[in-house]
Amino acid sequence: MSDLTVLFVTGMSGAGRSTAANVLEDDGWYVADNVPPTLISTMVDLVRESDPAISRLAMVIRASDESIGSQLDELTSSLEASGAITKVLFLDASDHVLVRRFEQVRRRHPLQGDGTLIDGIVAERTILAPIKSSADLVVETSALTAAKLREVVEGAYPHSDDRRLSVVVQSFGFKYGVPIDSDLVADMRFLPNPYWVPELREHNGREPAVRDYVLGAAEADRFVRLYLELVDVVAAGYLREGKRYMTISIGCTGGKHRSVAVSEEIGRRLREMTDDEGSARFDVRVMHRDLGRE
Repeated sequence: MSDLTVLFVTGMSGAGRSTAANVLEDDGWYVADNVPPTLISTMVDLVRESDPAISRLAMVIRASDESIGSQLDELTSSLEASGAITKVLFLDASDHVLVRRFEQVRRRHPLQGDGTLIDGIVAERTILAPIKSSADLVVETSALTAAKLREVVEGAYPHSDDRRLSVVVQSFGFKYGVPIDSDLVADMRFLPNPYWVPELREHNGREPAVRDYVLGAAEADRFVRLYLELVDVVAAGYLREGKRYMTISIGCTGGKHRSVAVSEEIGRRLREMTDDEGSARFDVRVMHRDLGRE
């Protein structure tokens, strides 16, 4: 029987495992941290006997020794044979970012030993390489805030009875870089720029005057309609392949006018899309990454 979902949360120290665990706990998962592989089967048995029943168990696994990869493979195979659904979430970040995070909190790396901080990071990355290569989802957190990581985790692991695709529509400015977690990227720099209209320059795309100026352009409505058709095709494929979230990034030069207005409009229209039963097809959140930056 597939009455239990077991999610293994692992990855590099400093990449956000604790944050991900907190998000899952807030969302109703039973979370166990730093579980030795030898005790995982026992914990699963206890969870299955619990009253009230626990249907979603998340366990944070840390790099203990070089056998952790083969141990996890054996555990997932055994759990799946017993009817459980297993998934592996791997959190990663660049060495440079990991060094900075450890220095900020003044902690030693758990595998550092008598060596340097980077020695510990390299050792851990080597041990975890097999797990990363076979993980169901790898999240690169180098450029993610804690709030953004929360959105990614919530979108990736919604309640099992929710068949809606979780969609984040985020505006951004190309001069600040393209968001690295984008599934789809659209460039709004082909639309007339309100920046060059003196009475609109200091306003943003959430305000009616700027919104009407941007969306009133001849190409804007056609673009939004065609782009939603593309999103519809991709969304159906994502759900079919088991991917439950999508990040759509809409860019313009500074992330203040055109991308903001178009993101709001795409988000509004996505919320209005329903299935044959009249239920909302998408769980939509609109974000503006660079709004307010100089």
